[in-house]
Amino acid sequence: MKNVISSDKVPAAVGPYSAGIATASAVYLSGQLPINSETGSMPEGIEAQTAQSLKNVEALLESVGLTFDNVVKTTVLLSDIADFAAMNKVYEKTFKAPFPARSAFAVKALPKGALVEIECIAVK
Repeated sequence: MKNVISSDKVPAAVGPYSAGIATASAVYLSGQLPINSETGSMPEGIEAQTAQSLKNVEALLESVGLTFDNVVKTTVLLSDIADFAAMNKVYEKTFKAPFPARSAFAVKALPKGALVEIECIAVK
């Protein structure tokens, strides 16, 4: 069985997908853009956008009683690989050892002109 995850602290999905899906043992979160749900806007700069994307991930995890400690895998999409080090400085403040497995790579473009998008898998 799967249950849809949502939170009023993150923007609603803008297409035919769910922000997250919970199963009996795991939670799968769709990529979170750095959109502030209150303003509908994105902050400027990779550091601020990374922090906002992680804040959105955190809100979805909290909606099902989980924290970043439950995350076992993340995928970070960057619009420019040159932003990797700056993104990583923010990212490393969020997670602690043992760190989740991670993939990070550049893509041609992200929705709404975002600089970063972060998705994850967490276990219950």
